[in-house]
Amino acid sequence: MKYLLDVNALVALGFFEHEFHPRVGRWVARAASKEAPEFATCAITELGFVRVLAQAPGYGITVSQARNLLLRLKQESRVNFTFLADNLDISHLPAWVKAPKQTTDGHLAALAAANGAVLATLDRKIPRAFLIPDRR
Repeated sequence: MKYLLDVNALVALGFFEHEFHPRVGRWVARAASKEAPEFATCAITELGFVRVLAQAPGYGITVSQARNLLLRLKQESRVNFTFLADNLDISHLPAWVKAPKQTTDGHLAALAAANGAVLATLDRKIPRAFLIPDRR
């Protein structure tokens, strides 16, 4: 199975102090031990990772530090990352997108589907996305 991690899932996986790091970390470890999944990023999720970590108060991380953190995460041997090139235009935006705040989620879901993947998220409101389980 191939999963495109949305920005929140990617930040939670890559930043140990994130409140959802344990949840995403457990899911990745379980999935890796059972099904040899591929985890994917794309330009939107990688740039979002850097922006969130460099912009959020309290993280104290620079753009350069966030970039390096993501590069290290992608090079870890226990997680198989691929990069999805994005060539989808607006005609691929799903019909369920009705509000401006849904546009990125809709685009990421369409990008995942176009590449034989599913969008993995912590957001319950994205149609047909994989909700990362909250099992303790």
